[in-house]
Amino acid sequence: MRLGKQLAGLALAMALANVGYARVPQDSPKQDMKDAGHSTKNAAKDTARATNNTARRAGHKTKTTTKKAAHKSARKTRRGAAKVEQKTQP
Repeated sequence: MRLGKQLAGLALAMALANVGYARVPQDSPKQDMKDAGHSTKNAAKDTARATNNTARRAGHKTKTTTKKAAHKSARKTRRGAAKVEQKTQP
C-alpha cells in the first residue's frame, strides 16, 4: 500500500513537471535575433565601461606618479643646493 502511494506521488510529480515544460513557448527565430542584438549591445556597454574605468585609473596613476617624481626631484635639488652652499661658504 505504501509503495503504491509513493509511485502515485512520483507519477503525479512527473506529470506536473512535464506540464511546466510544455507551457514554455519556443522562441521564434525573430526573437532569437532580438535577444542576440540585446546581448551584443550589453556586451558593448560593458566593454565601454571597462575601458573608461581603466583609462581613468591609468590617468590618475600617471598624474600621481608624475607629481611624486616632480616633488622628489625638487627635494633632491634643494638638498644638493644646500650641500653646495655649505661647501662654498668661507
